[in-house]
Amino acid sequence: MGACSGFWASYIFTMNTLGIDKPAADTRVIVAMSGGVDSSATAALLADEGYDVVGVTLQLYDHGEAVDRPGTCCAGQDIHDARRVADTLGIPHYVLDYESRFKGAVIEDFADTYLRGETPIPCVRCNQTVKFQDLLATARDLGGDALVSGHYVRWRQGPEGPELYRGTDPVRDQSYFLFATTREQLSYLRFPLGGMDKSETRELARRFNLPVAAKPDSQDICFVPDGNYSDVVAKLRPGAFDAGEIVDLDGNVLGHHDGIIHYTVGQRRGLGISAPDPLYVVRIEADQARIVAGPKAALLRDRVNVRDVNWIGPGDGPEVGHRVTVKLRSTQPPVAARLHPTGEGHVEVALEDAQGAVAPGQACVFYDHDRVLGGGWIAAA
Repeated sequence: MGACSGFWASYIFTMNTLGIDKPAADTRVIVAMSGGVDSSATAALLADEGYDVVGVTLQLYDHGEAVDRPGTCCAGQDIHDARRVADTLGIPHYVLDYESRFKGAVIEDFADTYLRGETPIPCVRCNQTVKFQDLLATARDLGGDALVSGHYVRWRQGPEGPELYRGTDPVRDQSYFLFATTREQLSYLRFPLGGMDKSETRELARRFNLPVAAKPDSQDICFVPDGNYSDVVAKLRPGAFDAGEIVDLDGNVLGHHDGIIHYTVGQRRGLGISAPDPLYVVRIEADQARIVAGPKAALLRDRVNVRDVNWIGPGDGPEVGHRVTVKLRSTQPPVAARLHPTGEGHVEVALEDAQGAVAPGQACVFYDHDRVLGGGWIAAA
């Protein structure tokens, strides 16, 4: 008993705050530094705890005006800010040119998604490909024991491996954007800010005298100057601006549009149609460049087909009738549902109560209370 007790005492002593069986001083952590408050505070917190911290910033795009435009990330001023934070903390800092990878995996996909009549989420694609795939491989090459980010989600070691949970602060929770994170990636990732709210993070930044403590949060899609995404798509895919018809549910022509790029399911404003009752975009038929409009009731759906499902819950996947809550958009509250696998990587989601404006291209994320079970891309509803 004495020898066993000594073993466990040693095990507990060496387990650090990131759940790695090493003293902090012997643990190299690669921190993804965007130049914002969250990632900067993360680097400062870990450096203060004695970890061997290395900061890495990705240069993802290069707009001339982005250098001085506030509210962006991963270009111009933000790279400069990340470098200043690293200097303040006295940690090594590297800038990696991932522009070509980002353009292919995120920006091109963004444009193609609009051409399919869907509504993209480039932040998920960026996490799924560039950050937690390419950057993760680079972090291993740098000898890192973990890749750490400033996302507001919680990481736990469970009986079957690492588990992902919502951030404690529901306003800042970013779990919706990380549904595609695989089990293998989770084993290497850590998220120290998951138990904090934004005010606590800014207080950390002030306490460590970081030069970005008062920097505003990013607002727009990072590669879209001034929030005008149609300009970006126009340069890449001119076909998104082909004119077409706006029809009612029976196919009667109500008007015309100047490109499906300007529309998303559930949209009410900007249709340019006179009608006795409000009309909404019910469906986008991209192959015919046609917008289908109808009353609000026509938006309601109680079945959602989800593709490319990533499962990080217990077992190898959901069972038939698996009870969950799901989020169909990042800003919508979770709703009760059951999961019905329909084939490899495909699930039909049966909603307990019908929901409106279920848009193809958005994510459907599965939860068990606060635990993230996975999710996939909405293919149809």
